[in-house]
Order: sequence, then C-alpha cells, then structure tokens
Amino acid sequence: MNSERVLNFSLDPSSGVPFYKQIILQIELAVADKRLSKGDQLPTVRGLAVSLRVNPNTVAKAYNELEIRGIVTSQQGTGTFIRDKQVTLSEVERERVLSGLIKSFITKSASYGFSLDEIIKYLKEESNT
Repeated sequence: MNSERVLNFSLDPSSGVPFYKQIILQIELAVADKRLSKGDQLPTVRGLAVSLRVNPNTVAKAYNELEIRGIVTSQQGTGTFIRDKQVTLSEVERERVLSGLIKSFITKSASYGFSLDEIIKYLKEESNT
C-alpha cells in the first residue's frame, strides 16, 4: 500500500505545532481510523522528507517517537511498518485535533472571501448528503 497516497501528508507551518508532531498525529489518526493497518509500510524517511520539503531528521524524529509508542517498527534496510497496536485518541486529543482542523479551515475559507454564514450553510448541506 502506498501510505503516502493514503495519508496525503500535509504540514501547516502556521499552526505552531512542530512538523514532527504533525507527522506523528497524521499517522496516529490514520491508524485510529483504519486508513493504515498492521503491516502497511510508511514512506522512507528520505522520501517523505523530500515530499514534505523538510529535513530528514524531522521525519526520523517522528518515526522514532512512533516506534517508542509502539505504533511502528523499523526494520533496517526494509523500512518502517505499522505494528498491530490499537490507537485511540483521548477526548482531549480529539477536541484538539478538531479545533485545529476547524481553525485552519475557517482561516483558509476566509482568505477566499467566504463568510462564516456561507461556511456553516455549506457544512450543513454536506452533512445531509
């Protein structure tokens, strides 16, 4: 499985969250919602670093933290793979993630000239489909 395509990694430099933590969160969310499962291979450190335009040490730090948490396993010369570990987010983490997503969404929408009323109307319409 091409996890880079499944995850569609993206980093938000304006969020105030370090890039390595954003990478960790995106992988944890993908495991929690089953977009990634046991045995799926993550992109190489170098490959993801090039794709995200960050220092390879940033990706390596994220992968190392994920390995410490038991979410991935690294196999020398083979790659980094998702382990068989259930990832569940606490209510506080879920709220933090949702808050960040909403703030980013509203900011980007406002930059295109959409009003809050337009955004709410569209969200309601989309949630009914």
